[in-house]
Amino acid sequence: MTGRDLGRTLLTIARSAIAERLGLYRLGEANHAALLQQAATFVTLKHSGELRGCIGSLQPVRPLGVDVRENAIAAAFRDRRFAPLAAAEFEATWVEVSLLSAHERIEVADEEDLVAGLRPGIDGLILEYGRHRATFLPQVWEALADPREFLAALKHKAGLPDDFWNPSVNVSRYEVTKWAERDFVLSGAQQ
Repeated sequence: MTGRDLGRTLLTIARSAIAERLGLYRLGEANHAALLQQAATFVTLKHSGELRGCIGSLQPVRPLGVDVRENAIAAAFRDRRFAPLAAAEFEATWVEVSLLSAHERIEVADEEDLVAGLRPGIDGLILEYGRHRATFLPQVWEALADPREFLAALKHKAGLPDDFWNPSVNVSRYEVTKWAERDFVLSGAQQ
């Protein structure tokens, strides 16, 4: 369920959903065979090179096209870290869609074992302990390249102390296929 055409379609769905919500325009319905398959995605928005919103699904519970549309709207208007996206910001905001693979639980003896087994730049992680839960997409490795810092920041995001560890912590990994509007624009300019 990967490919450049699918990526372009998903980016179009995400941008169109946000534009429609802002009352700017509405594109016609997207068409790709993969859109009806259940999938988990994240939609990330960047403005002036900075994160502007990121919301997603960890489990594939709705069709791919619907998941991207709903996550795009949520990233633009319901990410609690940011004010809702304004129409004036829209054209300068870049959209990125990440399609998640199935999760794989990581069995570790302790935190050192986990840190040693992490694959920087590849692994997205889900950390769960009691009511605490957080995830980082693999793209977060670009800002937090050290596995210890990556894990500490993930624990912090989950509401746990950076130095917290308990044998009952559950950690799962996943990979993503990522498409970014910026990549399409830059590759188009080079052709």
